[in-house]
Amino acid sequence: MGMTITQKILAQHAGLPEVKACDLIEAKLDWCLGNEVTTPPAIKIFKELGADKVFDKDRVCLVQDHFTPNKDIKSAELCKTMRCFAHEQSVTHFYELGRKEMGIEHVILPDNGIVFPGDSIIGADSHTCTYGAVGCFATGVGSTDLACAMASGSTWFKVPEAVKVILHGKFGEYVTGKDLILHIIGMIGVDGALYKSLEFTGDGVKNIPMTGRLTVCNMAIECGAKNAVFPVDDTALEYISKTNPERYAKGDYKIYTADDDAEYADTIEIDLADVPLTVALPSLPSNTRRADECSDIKIDQVVIGSCTNGRLGDIGTAAELFKGRRVADGVRCIVIPGSQRVYREALDRGWLAVFDDAGCVISTPTCGPCLGGHMGVLAKGERCVSTTNRNFVGRMGDTGSEVILSGVPVACASAIAGHVATPALIGGANEG
Repeated sequence: MGMTITQKILAQHAGLPEVKACDLIEAKLDWCLGNEVTTPPAIKIFKELGADKVFDKDRVCLVQDHFTPNKDIKSAELCKTMRCFAHEQSVTHFYELGRKEMGIEHVILPDNGIVFPGDSIIGADSHTCTYGAVGCFATGVGSTDLACAMASGSTWFKVPEAVKVILHGKFGEYVTGKDLILHIIGMIGVDGALYKSLEFTGDGVKNIPMTGRLTVCNMAIECGAKNAVFPVDDTALEYISKTNPERYAKGDYKIYTADDDAEYADTIEIDLADVPLTVALPSLPSNTRRADECSDIKIDQVVIGSCTNGRLGDIGTAAELFKGRRVADGVRCIVIPGSQRVYREALDRGWLAVFDDAGCVISTPTCGPCLGGHMGVLAKGERCVSTTNRNFVGRMGDTGSEVILSGVPVACASAIAGHVATPALIGGANEG
């Protein structure tokens, strides 16, 4: 029986010739990830286990990103706990605020060249599935699993069934990976791929840039998927050759392809040309609509950034759309580069000046408002268009507030128009 990409990676890390869906296995890990919210509970459990040292100080990544810069005393204590543990364990990949490698975890791990094809990664954050964009197995776990993995370097998995997603053609103008994944979630629902692997293939894959692939994999969890994975092609190889030239040159990675006779629980076929600019209305990512059908929805705030859409390509698209335009009166727009490197590149290219001229607020890299943390929490009755990944009740603030999910082009157009809009709808209005 053939295997999918995910099954091949898990089999290799479990030391088995093959695995099949629903097998229970123990697999070695290449990387363990935690942030300042999930790591402190894991540290407590780690110590209760009687563990003295992490399995490999070079294979544990600890990132401060959710409530940083510290918004209050509690968040400062969480960061202190993780910081002390990182120093005690001599953790190589500890990311402190303001350093050039620092930023939102799911932006910096790919961009810093940590994750590579064929790797096996767990993270105590549900959006760890982002890294499947580079052809690896990556999934989110709880703090208890993180604690045990930091001590042992392995964890258990139930091998997921797979959903084959066949992509054809090219996107229309301004349509992005965010629109694609919202379109898919709208089709199958928030549990449509429950504990399954979304495996992308087809001639359309080559037309999706890495920014889009990372976004698609990031939100696989929003339809219940265990993980998502793209095949490794020239686009992916060019990306990893730049993020970690040394590892790339050594060939220290493995590219897996699905067997022709691999089994899939379901198959979805999509022509990228048919994917519209899409939004998810409150209060589920599956409550999708065409963006151009929602222009009657007025807004109070726009957030551009997050682990979903805070990469350099996203920020560049935003600068292109804001150039010569201004944020509508009565609307707040917050731009959050996903990492310190993205921030600096945006600064050097003059993009931050474009945002400032347009009337945007520019934040240091942080998850911030995505989870209702800080830097843009909503009051009762307020509505936000956001490039983040969740719009559950109370996600960004008061339970009486609302979040509409979109890609960067729709978010920018909405900020300029003062209501849900597409680039085509704003035309040349609000320039100067």
